[in-house]
Amino acid sequence: MTARTDVEAVEQANTAFYETLERGDFDELSELWLSATDAGDTSISCVHPGWPVLSGRGEVLRSYALIMANTEYIQFFLTDVKVVILTDTALVTCTENILSGGPAQESGELGPLVGQLVVATNVFRRTPEGWKLWSHHGSPVLAETGDDEGSED
Repeated sequence: MTARTDVEAVEQANTAFYETLERGDFDELSELWLSATDAGDTSISCVHPGWPVLSGRGEVLRSYALIMANTEYIQFFLTDVKVVILTDTALVTCTENILSGGPAQESGELGPLVGQLVVATNVFRRTPEGWKLWSHHGSPVLAETGDDEGSED
């Protein structure tokens, strides 16, 4: 494989991760993560914004099952995507511009939409089946309040 093809394959794996979350397809999401066989002695890990570190396939996938079960609508717009590959490990950094919908209201309509910015690092490992997620870490971006504008020191 050429270096460019590897970068494209990692970009596709990263995009598949977010598209699968948007669809709420837990089975497909499970297939995107390293299996116990692929991981060898290393365990997968995940940090959702505001959560503690989750380690191990069961704990990580359980967290996504909970998120999917409690999220009516979610959409990711990725920006600032950067891919770095070193042999069989790939690092992807990006900004997740997230739009999510609250629980349905009495009328059956989707609740209010909420936007959030999260910076993320996704680590992938090359396997015989392609690039698989090894680790995901998301940290919230604090919004600027604008309180400092026009203030004099």
